[in-house]
Amino acid sequence: MISQLVRVPVDGAALTGDLLVPTPARALVLFAHGSGSSRHSPRNRMVAAELRTVGLGTLLIDLLTEQEEREDASTGVHRFDIPLLGRRVVAVVDWLAAQHDTRALPVVLFGASTGAAAALVAAAERPDRVLTVVSRGGRPDLAEAALDRVRAPVLLVVGGRDVEVLALNEEAARRLRVPYSLHVVPGATHLFEEPGTLEQVAEAAAAWCDDRLKPA
Repeated sequence: MISQLVRVPVDGAALTGDLLVPTPARALVLFAHGSGSSRHSPRNRMVAAELRTVGLGTLLIDLLTEQEEREDASTGVHRFDIPLLGRRVVAVVDWLAAQHDTRALPVVLFGASTGAAAALVAAAERPDRVLTVVSRGGRPDLAEAALDRVRAPVLLVVGGRDVEVLALNEEAARRLRVPYSLHVVPGATHLFEEPGTLEQVAEAAAAWCDDRLKPA
């Protein structure tokens, strides 16, 4: 198991991430966190731990610098800046391609909330590197024009009680030109705080990634 704290250079600064890669690994899951969240998100960390049990490496990384996080905490100025977040995800994808331990691994982008839009933007920009995109309670609609350019298959996981976001996911799904699945977790709200619902997210993501990796 590779386990290290990494610093990814971007925009004259550095993004901090936790990289864990089992040996052997089948792919690398890059988590793009949502509005007001970070690599310490307990929900994403729980899902990441489950994905590592099926041979997937994980990188949980802060898409904002420490200064930007402080600004965002008080103003919310960055959390909906999808172009910025998308560029950051692209930078991390490129960094992974340059690292000895990860360059050969297919990349799965896992986005939550606004991070899902950033993941879709990055998938559109790096079609040769991104195997698939998984969205948990995401806002894929915020990817806007990038939705038409995504070439990787997409899994959209939404809580059954997250009515507004479910409608936005249905609308965004109709714009996708790639294979996709809309997986609704019954009884779950936006943050999947109900008992057992986050486990269902992890199971759905693991099964989806497994299916995408089989042809390779």
